Amino acid sequence: MDVADRTASFQESVIRKMTRVAQRYQGINLAQGFPEKDPPAEVVAEVLRAIQQGHNQYSITWGLPALREAVAGKYARFAGLKADPETDVTITCGCSEAIVATLMGLVNPGERVIVFEPFYENYLPGLTLCGAIPEFVRLRDPGWSLDPDELKKAFAKRPKALILNTPCNPSGKVFSREEMETIAGYCREYGTIAITDEIYEHILYDGLEHVRMATLPGMWEQTVTISGISKSYSATGWRVGYVIAHPDLMSAIRKCHDYMVVCAPTPFQMGAVVAMGLPDSYYQELHEFYRERRDYLLKVFEDLSIPVFRPAGAYYMMIRIDGLGRGDDDAFAMSLVEKAGLAVVPGSSFYHRPEDGRDKVRFCFAKKWETLHQVKERMERFLHS
Repeated sequence: MDVADRTASFQESVIRKMTRVAQRYQGINLAQGFPEKDPPAEVVAEVLRAIQQGHNQYSITWGLPALREAVAGKYARFAGLKADPETDVTITCGCSEAIVATLMGLVNPGERVIVFEPFYENYLPGLTLCGAIPEFVRLRDPGWSLDPDELKKAFAKRPKALILNTPCNPSGKVFSREEMETIAGYCREYGTIAITDEIYEHILYDGLEHVRMATLPGMWEQTVTISGISKSYSATGWRVGYVIAHPDLMSAIRKCHDYMVVCAPTPFQMGAVVAMGLPDSYYQELHEFYRERRDYLLKVFEDLSIPVFRPAGAYYMMIRIDGLGRGDDDAFAMSLVEKAGLAVVPGSSFYHRPEDGRDKVRFCFAKKWETLHQVKERMERFLHS
């Protein structure tokens, strides 16, 4: 039976595939990006209270008014920008839905969208669904530098939009203020919409700052800011994200969101209201939690003489595996989970040309100390087997 042509290029998510493989071998899942960390107790308590008190039905499609107000308040607190909760904020089913609804609402078939690679694997199917043409701009390892000439050539094709993930999954790159201003300059010149995936906004290291595209001169009107509670509040399964944008952009995004999902889960939205109001000390503790784990795993790989791409943000780490004598990324990943019970993501899934990522795999280090100690022991055994 014939199916829609638009699905022909879709492949099974490699990340979710490796999660299933980890379960098959009863291994440690370092592939999918969920933390072994509970959400804040007061946030959980609010969700339970909401469920028990009967808040289990649809919310307003755009999100609970209290949550939209809380998101706008947090945005003003951290970005210094005032967003109108009535017109500029929409609550979504996680960032993934937010990205697809944004692309469907703003990009026409045949229009170009810049994607920086390595990229999170969900972006390309979203572009396929709206019929867009991806225009890839390669970030050069080991420092994930941005080539100004390549960026200029991509913008010369007059893209309708770009997708910018900072801090970045999978590389851990944090775009500098200078890089962001350069990108913003091209966006203003060509009228390109910046779609920013900022889900790791509070997970940065080494004193780096998170620069928000919408705060740069002239960019509020042509930036769609996307984030959510999954990573900063350790609630990836609750599926509460949000979009902040100028009403001229938001009106189209809301139409797509409405018919795709109706609304995000009501009781989890109520918990998110509490999360939005957590004090600065919470984010300081979050930073330290992940910095310690990053530094531990960096030392593990250093001791094993495995080249590491040092992440500046997010909670992933990529390593070079081409000198380990264990084959390419797919072979390495399958051997690692079969022999050592460690599931990782092959690097080729983050590039539009798989050969560009064959020398890498990605680890998630958002884990308990007990788990990371097992990772160390299992990696040592694997490499000496």
